[in-house]
Amino acid sequence: MIAYNELMTPEPPFHDGRDCCLFLDIDGTLLDIAPTPDAVRVDQSLRDLLRSLEHACHGALALISGRTIPDIDDLFEPLFLPVAGVHGGERRDGLGYWHRHARRTPEFDSFCGRLHAELAPFAGVIVEDKQISVALHYRLVPEMEVPLRKLLHRLKPEIPASHEILEGNEVIELKPRASNKGDAIDDFMREKPFAGRFPIFVGDDLTDEHGFDAVRRRGGLAVAVGSNVHSEWTLSNPDRVRRWLTAFVSRRMVA
Repeated sequence: MIAYNELMTPEPPFHDGRDCCLFLDIDGTLLDIAPTPDAVRVDQSLRDLLRSLEHACHGALALISGRTIPDIDDLFEPLFLPVAGVHGGERRDGLGYWHRHARRTPEFDSFCGRLHAELAPFAGVIVEDKQISVALHYRLVPEMEVPLRKLLHRLKPEIPASHEILEGNEVIELKPRASNKGDAIDDFMREKPFAGRFPIFVGDDLTDEHGFDAVRRRGGLAVAVGSNVHSEWTLSNPDRVRRWLTAFVSRRMVA
């Protein structure tokens, strides 16, 4: 069956002869969504593809993810790429310098303690603590979605003003308001080797919409994966993303 997104939007074009930079989401984009965050595995072919993309873009390749930077580094070891983690809350630039746009506060600590206590009856909901944010995954127990939403609605007055609720693919996250994926892309685009290049961002979820907006403002390509989010250009799934990126490398090598 053809997905709605595939009927509405074509696959992204290739920009031959243009200096491009690539921003890539991870889960649901480069990798299939796994039952739990720590169940994903990166195969050698993906590492090799990312090395080739880094070379084809002269280093202007960055991973933009909700995961933390240490988690991303562990997944893709031994690669050491520019990366934005926790939806832009932390970033490592092209020179390897870290930038933190949010810190864990006593207020957030206190709220997380209350949240953990309230979640005791929610068997099967995975609580992912990212220090500056906390993600509640209900993929294994979809029946918990409604009770979880009711709980967060009840606790909403207690959520620190520094944080906001972010909807994802079978996950609800409390993240810092201070930054998002679009802010991270904006920061990269002000720096070498990204500055002045044609930006492409590939993502699969509502959490990626700020990133889409950031590349659109620069006339770039916003590429949606799957049917959870919509854009002008579409790739159907992570396998199709990897095939498109492989073709991207081949065309850049002969351009």
